[in-house]
Amino acid sequence: MMKTPTLTELPIPQHFHGDRVGEVWRVPYQQRASEAQAWAKYHPLAPAVTDKTRICLMLVDVQNTFCIPGFELFVGGTSGMGAVEDNRRLCEFIYRNLGVITEIAPTMDTHTASQIFHAVFWIDDGGHHPAPLQTITLTDVQTGRWKVNPAIAHSLAAGNYMGLQQHALHYVQTLDQVGKFPLTIWPYHSLLGGIGHALVAAVEEACFFHNMARHSQTRFEIKGGNPLTENYSVLQPEVLESSQGHPIAQRNTRFIQRLLDFDVVIIAGQAKSHCVAWTIADLLTELQAQGSDLVKKVYLLEDCTSPVVVPGVVDFSEQADQAFQRFADAGMHIVKSTEAIATWPDIKF
Repeated sequence: MMKTPTLTELPIPQHFHGDRVGEVWRVPYQQRASEAQAWAKYHPLAPAVTDKTRICLMLVDVQNTFCIPGFELFVGGTSGMGAVEDNRRLCEFIYRNLGVITEIAPTMDTHTASQIFHAVFWIDDGGHHPAPLQTITLTDVQTGRWKVNPAIAHSLAAGNYMGLQQHALHYVQTLDQVGKFPLTIWPYHSLLGGIGHALVAAVEEACFFHNMARHSQTRFEIKGGNPLTENYSVLQPEVLESSQGHPIAQRNTRFIQRLLDFDVVIIAGQAKSHCVAWTIADLLTELQAQGSDLVKKVYLLEDCTSPVVVPGVVDFSEQADQAFQRFADAGMHIVKSTEAIATWPDIKF
């Protein structure tokens, strides 16, 4: 039987400590499982399967590598502590709205060392690799300033070095033609099996608590494993075809359809200027293709996401704000985590 949930926001559980959101620690699963079940009984919370209005909270790349100070790609935003502050608000949002969030879907940026956006993929005539945050342009590849590193050809392409080199040229040409960000060499990050890949402990704890209290499996989405393309958006990689027109990657049609099946999709995470923006852009394209009214089901938690800012090096704040304005102009809702969901526009329980 479908149920209309109580719209009263819940208190924050005593186990949550906002001052520990920027730290790495082990979630005490067994203890939290017992507490979540008791929490659900006390308030009381119905299983998520009975929700009349089905709400998905998509968390883009809320991982240590992006969210913990000192990790590889910490998103400091304009304040210098952006991702930490965002995640404190995000955890509080999850706990307060535990009774109405049907499912939480964290995306997990998942890489290996030898990928097209990591330094070891490229080399110059002097045997040097590009520096982190350096861009590689179409001209760089056409002139031979940067070439594919022959040493990785065996493990990535069964020794077909020329094929890799052709792909490299095709790749930067494609980015240039479609107006996407130029290829950026990122610090080694989100490496599968490493501590940077893990979900932020405080957010993982909140997701686990929701899972136990609402009997709703946390729906992890893996992205970024293809060594031949960047994958800012969880819905599709930057480049889908090889230089010969053969598919090298696919749109994530399964996850797209899953999101479309919800009545409300709330989006937060990192970084506002990159993976969040590209994911929303791809979702907007999908929604517009299926009916303009569907765009109204998307809500962007603007105070739970920050742009990439490296003082004195790069600042993507303006691009991020412009992207969010474009999404709002298209009909998506920009909201704050501190506002009660019941007051958001175009949402019905």
